[in-house]
Amino acid sequence: MKLADLKVFNLPDTPGVYFFRGKKGKILYVGKATNLKDRVKSYFARGILMTRSPLIVKMLLEAERVTFTKTDSVLEALLLEASEIKKHQPIYNSKEKDDRSYNYVVVTKEDFPRVLVVRGKDLTLGLPAEALAKAGPFPHGAELKEALKIIRKLFPYRDKCLLGQNKPCFNAQIGLCPGVCAGWISKTEYRRVIKHLILFFEGKKRTLVHALERDMKKLAKSYKFEDAEKVKRQIFALKHIQDIALIKKDLTTYNQRQTTFRIEAYDIAHTSGTNVVSVMAVVEGGELAKSQYRKFKIRADNLPASRHGNDDTGNLKETLTRRFAHPEWRFPNLIVVDGGRGQINAAKEVLKYIGLDISVVSVVKDERHKAREIIGDQKHSREVLLANSEAHRFAIGYHRKLRGKEFQI
Repeated sequence: MKLADLKVFNLPDTPGVYFFRGKKGKILYVGKATNLKDRVKSYFARGILMTRSPLIVKMLLEAERVTFTKTDSVLEALLLEASEIKKHQPIYNSKEKDDRSYNYVVVTKEDFPRVLVVRGKDLTLGLPAEALAKAGPFPHGAELKEALKIIRKLFPYRDKCLLGQNKPCFNAQIGLCPGVCAGWISKTEYRRVIKHLILFFEGKKRTLVHALERDMKKLAKSYKFEDAEKVKRQIFALKHIQDIALIKKDLTTYNQRQTTFRIEAYDIAHTSGTNVVSVMAVVEGGELAKSQYRKFKIRADNLPASRHGNDDTGNLKETLTRRFAHPEWRFPNLIVVDGGRGQINAAKEVLKYIGLDISVVSVVKDERHKAREIIGDQKHSREVLLANSEAHRFAIGYHRKLRGKEFQI
């Protein structure tokens, strides 16, 4: 297979799992990606013999086509990849790494099941002896660790704590264990949590969401409104999975594949703190990339009491956090913000939290809102000013549109 052959497969710029297939559709290799199109294209980069194992090179020679399954998040792609490897046992996945060194997630068969990460070599020794469920193999140990941090917030579970100790373990105190150790949850309630967890690991998110919706309605009919609200928040979290930590694992390789310098400029617009909006304008290779512009309506309902609509640095932080929750959008080489040191520091705070090393510059305006100076790297000054101006234009237009709708009501 060659790079030119990929055009017919219509690979999308979204997270998912890809399948290299050989004769008669036989699955040769399964992989997961933050961006399906870029990941599969990377297999055909120059110097592949230096960056890929000889086995993968051989696999590419045998491959005749590529198929894929899109997912809503990188987390779901990670789980689906493990499920598909287990189901199909592709020859080049198993040859690339010994199964005994893979990680598995095991749900023990107990009254209050534990959720454990177990090496393949330990499974072959019969440890743990009995399991209610087993997920894996997971080829990427570090990514599995990050994934479990996210999953455990969605479905708090028991791993190491002891029954009957009559005091909450550390994980229970921080909300990652339902308090099995302290008797906070019944066997029936905990079994329901484990059932939902297993569904998620099996890639059955739609079934899981429907089950939770049924639970929420039953609780509401029984006037257990606090419990119903808790389930509602769980459903929302499942539909809006924040898996930035997983995205970071792909960033270094991902950015190395970029061929043009990308600048993203951000601007905030509002009227005395009302109808607050923000936008992202994009310049790639010195040219405007209007198809990649994005709009963000600041979620006033989600803001704490201390936040107001005219808190531009707070609004910028929200915008950047939401923007980098989209792995399917190519990451920038440079970020441009409108304002001074405060805006630069706000952007850098978000990037540091996420773990991204991206340069930030700001454009300072005079009283007539004309660019007065650029704070930061001056290397791309023409493109920086172009991106900043375009972001301001785009933000004002979006804000006026929303404000106009409000006046029509």
